[in-house]
Amino acid sequence: MIGLYVAGNSVLHRVPAGLKLLLLAIGIFGVLLLRRPWQMGIALLAVIALYALATVPWQTAWAQLRPLVWIVVIVASFQLVFAGVDRSVMVAGALVVNVALAALLTLTTKVTAILDVCQWLLRPFRRVGLDPDRIGLMLALTIRCVPLVAGIVSEVSDARKARGVIGLRGSVVALAAPAVIRALRAADAIGESLTARGIDD
Repeated sequence: MIGLYVAGNSVLHRVPAGLKLLLLAIGIFGVLLLRRPWQMGIALLAVIALYALATVPWQTAWAQLRPLVWIVVIVASFQLVFAGVDRSVMVAGALVVNVALAALLTLTTKVTAILDVCQWLLRPFRRVGLDPDRIGLMLALTIRCVPLVAGIVSEVSDARKARGVIGLRGSVVALAAPAVIRALRAADAIGESLTARGIDD
């Protein structure tokens, strides 16, 4: 659900990464303060307006939220049973709004710009032994591995469908095992590449 940068020249694309990170934090905190379903509805409309302002294709926007659908359904159902309709709407709405805002940040901001801000924020901690550059590298690898792993799972799932295994039929292990093995191989390849460049700890 972490989007890849979509090139553009919208107002949101031109906002500095540091300011966008600050606004994201404020937005997430603000959503947590909402207390009424109608307020959450306004927040959802605001997010839709931001995506429109960013001129992000709707197919791309939906791709960020599609993996979240089942999580929202499960969470909303749980809250509906144990806490009522209003609470269910608020929790599910907050989840969708916050994930959508975070995805919008990555869709309109280059990863390098986000990492530069993170490294700048971590510079004061260099005095206590933290290496901002190394942490920035770790963040870059983490962000890169999200779509990598998602792609691996998608390829394994497509292979199962090609063999006639549709939906939830068959063992979950049949999907998880090859996906994990391929992910570990990819991790080994990345590790070897880093070692070859002198980064081995």
